[in-house]
Amino acid sequence: MNIIEKLKGNIIVSVQAMPDEPLYNEVCMKSLMASVINGGASGLRVAGSRDVKNAKIFNVPVIGITKPDKLPENWKEVVYITPTLKEVNALIEADADIIAFDGTSRIRPADCTLNDIINKVHSAGKLAMADISTLEEGLNCVKLGADIISTTLSGYTKESESDSEEPDFELLSNLVKNTDRPVILEGRIWQPKEVRKAFELGAFSVVIGSAITRPQLITKRFVNYKK
Repeated sequence: MNIIEKLKGNIIVSVQAMPDEPLYNEVCMKSLMASVINGGASGLRVAGSRDVKNAKIFNVPVIGITKPDKLPENWKEVVYITPTLKEVNALIEADADIIAFDGTSRIRPADCTLNDIINKVHSAGKLAMADISTLEEGLNCVKLGADIISTTLSGYTKESESDSEEPDFELLSNLVKNTDRPVILEGRIWQPKEVRKAFELGAFSVVIGSAITRPQLITKRFVNYKK
């Protein structure tokens, strides 16, 4: 069974923490990975070479990204997920199975283009996963040869700003209807019923992050609810 087929109809868990968060400790991150695998996760999405290497021991598909240690204040306007070939090369060396990158239409740093990113990923025998925020961006990434399209950035760019606290099911549905590539739903998934709906709409798989692996955000939801 190839890498993509291992993810079909299954749950991927994003196990990430920022360097200034307690769980960023390497032992903590490895423990979180082991815990979600024990719970049935069929894939891991992790940030940085260290965590990609550690995720590989679990014998599941590993989606690798890079992110800055601290998000810029204008994070809705700039590319920060695996922005250039330098970061792609680091993830290739760490042996990520799938390399995810910002697939939006925004200008990338270092004169890097989406073509450059996708071609480099493919030349290393890896799969290219485009994190997009709009249908147009998704269709463009398909045209450029991306293997997987994910709704990761919907609501997190100037082009897709939204006050919705729910996953972008409309974008998911439109991508499924208009592309022949696996489409992954990611972003603002908090309820099991949302996962079921995603698969009913044709999602290839679903990535869940904060609702499982970010205890400070989980706690904040409960604290805010009592107000």
